[in-house]
Amino acid sequence: MVSASAMRAVQPAILSSFVGTHLLHSPQPLHQLFRYNPGSKHVTMQLSRGFSGLTDLLFNGRNAGEVLNAKRKRLRPGKVSPRRPVPDHIPRPPYVKSKKPPGIASGPEVHDHEGIECMRASGRLAAQVLEYAGTLVKPGIKTDEIDQAVHQMIIDNGAYPSPLGYGGFPKSVCTSVNECICHGIPDSRELEDGDIVNIDVTVYLNGYHGDTSKTFFCGDVDDAGRNLVQVTKECLDKAISICAPGVEFKKIGRTIQDHADKHRYGVVRHFVGHGVGRVFHADPVVLHYRNNDSGRMVLNQTFTIEPMLTIGSYNPVMWDDDWTVVTEDGSLSAQFEHTILITKDGAEILTQC
Repeated sequence: MVSASAMRAVQPAILSSFVGTHLLHSPQPLHQLFRYNPGSKHVTMQLSRGFSGLTDLLFNGRNAGEVLNAKRKRLRPGKVSPRRPVPDHIPRPPYVKSKKPPGIASGPEVHDHEGIECMRASGRLAAQVLEYAGTLVKPGIKTDEIDQAVHQMIIDNGAYPSPLGYGGFPKSVCTSVNECICHGIPDSRELEDGDIVNIDVTVYLNGYHGDTSKTFFCGDVDDAGRNLVQVTKECLDKAISICAPGVEFKKIGRTIQDHADKHRYGVVRHFVGHGVGRVFHADPVVLHYRNNDSGRMVLNQTFTIEPMLTIGSYNPVMWDDDWTVVTEDGSLSAQFEHTILITKDGAEILTQC
């Protein structure tokens, strides 16, 4: 078991994943928006007055006493293999040469006809890679083997695995097992019977990113895990169903929170959806919980919705690798994600086969 002393407070890693509408407008570096107190494994957010009243809500747990299954061991880090090479002829996103995440680009991703077709192509490939990755999930397979297969399929299709090199991320896919909320680094750990694992795939094809994830069952998963995964998928589906030109983004958060509340699941606040297209992470920040965001969706805009639900506490704790984020109490977490396009009739899911 990873001890508390071996864990870090949640810090800005993949920047699009962190909460706060202040990120859209603030020129401050993210490390100034978050404060880490030595001896504490939690992050303190420097919220604006408009958000300060929410601080008590942001760190409350859910379903106390219904958390860690005694039969399941908590995750611990495995061995991470060397970074996999990408052929020179495959174009790289601009951030690959820097170990610093570029953050959230200002302005929405709105596309012309050519851009929409490029987004459809990148979304389709991401969906195909994710579907293939899911077929590999079985007891005994290492998450690093999933990364190897995903990496190979992406480069075989002339695309670049977007996570690789983003802010120094060492792998081509995120594999988040059991209590891992997100950004799990594939390593030597073998999946076990009863695990759930989220696989998060993003590809960079012809200058456009397609981003998607799904939580898969490994072997015989208990009812608690299956129900969590099912409700998380329903949250995503319900959120997509309300999207259309002119709809306020805050309706996404209300829709997800309402459904999660019915099942007494927590909704993770610190990690969010984002605009996606020519850049990996752009406006808007899409909050998955009730909020007062005033932004509205526009025609031909692309962004992700990616709710993360937990059975118990949604307090996030980061490992020493500066990426892997787990629930504080070891309770299960599940996530689903799609990249969508706003059309005149509603929303088109770009990341499905």
